[in-house]
Amino acid sequence: MIWSWALYDWANSAFATTVLAGFFPLFFKKYWSAGFSVTESTYALGITNSVACLLLAILAPTLGAVADQGAYRKRFLLFFTLIGIAASTGLGLVGQGEWVWALGLFALGIVGFNGALPFYDALLMQVAGEKELDRVSALGYGLGYLGGGLLFTVNVVMYTKPEWFGFTDGVAAIKFSFVTVGVWWLLFSLPLFFFVPEWPARTRAGLLTNIKQSGVELLRQIRELKDHKPLLFFLLGFLLYNDAVNTIIKMAVDYGMSIGLADGDLIKALLLVQFIGFPAAIVFGRIAEKYSPVKGIWICLVAYLAVTIYAYYLSSAAEFFVIAAVIGLVQGGIQALSRSYYARLVTPEESAQYFGFFNMIGKFSSILGPFLVGYVGVVTGNPRAGILILTLFFIAGGILLLLSGRAARSVA
Repeated sequence: MIWSWALYDWANSAFATTVLAGFFPLFFKKYWSAGFSVTESTYALGITNSVACLLLAILAPTLGAVADQGAYRKRFLLFFTLIGIAASTGLGLVGQGEWVWALGLFALGIVGFNGALPFYDALLMQVAGEKELDRVSALGYGLGYLGGGLLFTVNVVMYTKPEWFGFTDGVAAIKFSFVTVGVWWLLFSLPLFFFVPEWPARTRAGLLTNIKQSGVELLRQIRELKDHKPLLFFLLGFLLYNDAVNTIIKMAVDYGMSIGLADGDLIKALLLVQFIGFPAAIVFGRIAEKYSPVKGIWICLVAYLAVTIYAYYLSSAAEFFVIAAVIGLVQGGIQALSRSYYARLVTPEESAQYFGFFNMIGKFSSILGPFLVGYVGVVTGNPRAGILILTLFFIAGGILLLLSGRAARSVA
């Protein structure tokens, strides 16, 4: 059951690598938005990310509450998964210069990818006991990096050697890569839907009644949040540091292109992140089991802070590879341990709603960062200028994380 659950990370990470971090930013700049300036295309990409994440931030807690009331977790997970699969596949049909269609499908793909996460994350408490949370969460992220990296490797080879696969050029290969993401996502999601059971419903009422009741429950939990200091401090800290992490994930390729790095070097750096990320996520799961998830997250935050400062000054592909290697070491760790630490702070019966909160914060934390990086680049005419803002997010987020850990120990 654990492996069936974790394989969904393997499945949906194809979107995160090939589409979100890899080929979409590259293809958007050079094919779909041909004629845009460097800063204009960055701004358009940042705005699209922000709008899609804002929509999800509004929907996530309410849908999570509905899922808890009526055991709709897997049904909502399937709904958003199918949206993401359809959007990914649809990108393969968008022609040159059709940037509106490209951004629309990209936004829909983000909605599908991220909209499924609170229901997937909530099922973590269904498949793992409290002592297993760090290890199982890290297994999921580790498989995600490995699976996403494997498909992305194949897609990169298709792009660099299109004739091997019967394509006329790299453009046709990239378009087909978007289709492979949809197929991969669908295929490896099946074990979860067949073999992971749904948490029992808290009520046998119909969907409309559940929606009404979920609103009452949601308001109650929001009021009670101020009295749950460990959870409150963590969510605020996560809001800040996850904003910076997501900005780096989503804007790294665009940033590299903006400062003149070659496409091939950027793609190699992404592959480096994926394959370092697999064992590193597993190691961080062990670190959390031996010490604590808070200490593990703090190690990641210090590394991210150093990387952000270093990125401002980078000027060569070799330096970009150094940054990619460090990010590969900590990216899976900070994601996995944030999820498992949060799971310790909530109740299993209300897991989807609480993870709706978690993903709502995650979506709000995906709005400001990409916007600021793009906006500051446009205003200053320098794409490097926005990157240093992210250091403040890491520092403030780390302080709030420490306060959460202290509050949790005092309660215990």
